[in-house]
Amino acid sequence: SGNMYVADLNNNVIRKINSDGVVSTFAGSGSFSYADGTGTAASFNNLERIAVDLSGNVYVTDRNNHKIRKITPAGVVTTLAGSSGGSANGSGTAAQFSSPKGIAVDNSGNVYVADTNNHRIRKITPAGAVTTLAGSSYGDSDGTGTGAQFQSPQDVAVDGSGNVYVADTNNSKVKKITPAGVVTTLAGSTVGYLDGTGTAAMFAYPKGIEVDGAGNIY
Repeated sequence: SGNMYVADLNNNVIRKINSDGVVSTFAGSGSFSYADGTGTAASFNNLERIAVDLSGNVYVTDRNNHKIRKITPAGVVTTLAGSSGGSANGSGTAAQFSSPKGIAVDNSGNVYVADTNNHRIRKITPAGAVTTLAGSSYGDSDGTGTGAQFQSPQDVAVDGSGNVYVADTNNSKVKKITPAGVVTTLAGSTVGYLDGTGTAAMFAYPKGIEVDGAGNIY
């Protein structure tokens, strides 16, 4: 619809900018706390990143609250998943994250989260059921599901086929995860700066990632 949403970090609010450039506070009171509610009645604690689904719902990684929040187009904020800091799969507040950062949503409404301090990529269904798509302990390993390892991944993106791309920050690599959870290294090797193909290329601690409609990754 041409609206832009901004994670206004130090103001601790989500701002909305419409296509005419009019800025409003979409959600958040500005206090560093935790409360569900509508618009400025809600609060976050170091909100990190945002994603928007096809229905206009906005998803937020509420980093210091270790929660994933959902905001409807009317500004109603609820907790989709997460409780205290930790690592647990489950539904809604039975699940746990540890300082989540990156977030993306697919065409079916599934949400993917870079669970940074747990070194995992988590998947949340529209109903709030949380599973670990890939990752286990701190390390660097391709594999399937929990057989793979990341090092403090900070962002994720998802393409139209449901493949998830990961900015594997401390490994200085870009990883790809298929819908079945198979993790491969798409690009990157050791820390540095070099163009090239696949592992011949080098990055230095990549943090953000996006994918376009043609499958190109930025």
